[in-house]
Amino acid sequence: MAFQKRREALRAILKGNACIRPGSVYDATSIRIAEDLGFELGMFGGSVASLVVLGDPDITLITLTELCEQMRRMSRAAELPVVVDADHGYGNALNVRRTVQELEAAGAAGLSIEDTLLPQAFGASEPQLISLEEGVGKMKAALDGRSDPALVIFGRTGTRGGGAKASSFAECIARAKAYEAVGVDALFFTGLTTREEVQAIAAATTLPLVLGNTQGELDDAAFLVSQRVKIALQGHTPFAAATQAVYETLKALREGTKPRDLKGLPSAQLTARLMRDAEARARAGEFLGLGNP
Repeated sequence: MAFQKRREALRAILKGNACIRPGSVYDATSIRIAEDLGFELGMFGGSVASLVVLGDPDITLITLTELCEQMRRMSRAAELPVVVDADHGYGNALNVRRTVQELEAAGAAGLSIEDTLLPQAFGASEPQLISLEEGVGKMKAALDGRSDPALVIFGRTGTRGGGAKASSFAECIARAKAYEAVGVDALFFTGLTTREEVQAIAAATTLPLVLGNTQGELDDAAFLVSQRVKIALQGHTPFAAATQAVYETLKALREGTKPRDLKGLPSAQLTARLMRDAEARARAGEFLGLGNP
């Protein structure tokens, strides 16, 4: 029932009167950091999943098994609710159903299914969209695949940005309304850039909204709240920062810097807290008869 509590916490966010900025998480340590810092929600993006698991760009090379295993590791490490970017659901509508089942078992609080044609089609210079009818079928399959009704399903459309070609704003609204009619719990948009667009979406729908971009004129918490935007992403800069830190550390070591002279390393206290050292020692004392040194 622990996973259900996380999902209920996410649903409370969607019903609340605030716009939450989730922390980008990607492994057991990052999710513990986000939880310790007081983030209400974590976001596990498809691009960062590909980077951390494969070291590859976001071109849909990661498998469902790899994505779920990483989510499972995070679920074990912390209780922070996490929304997973499940991309296109790893295939057709039947694959989407399986994707939902596996991510639910892995502990996700919610997941998004999008209507982008993935992997990118042969000869297509830009990402394309599946038909509205196929998109609706995927959303229906996603809803049918969950066994815990508390699991949150986000219907995500690649219209109006996100690289999808030949999509008008009218089509964006049409898809949003169609996915809402199917019964998804919230609507996810990555390409909205103006207040007028957000206002039009909010007027045409009734569900909670999630935005993948809130730069420029959308960087206004009060405005987002007034338009039912409950979650606003901030990108995946924690992984980028970690990459830079690892690079600089290895470079310094390669060039002869002594470990004791390195800068920017975590304190022993922070490391011990993140690895839950006190809890591990307590268990060792109780179960193995080991005293604290």
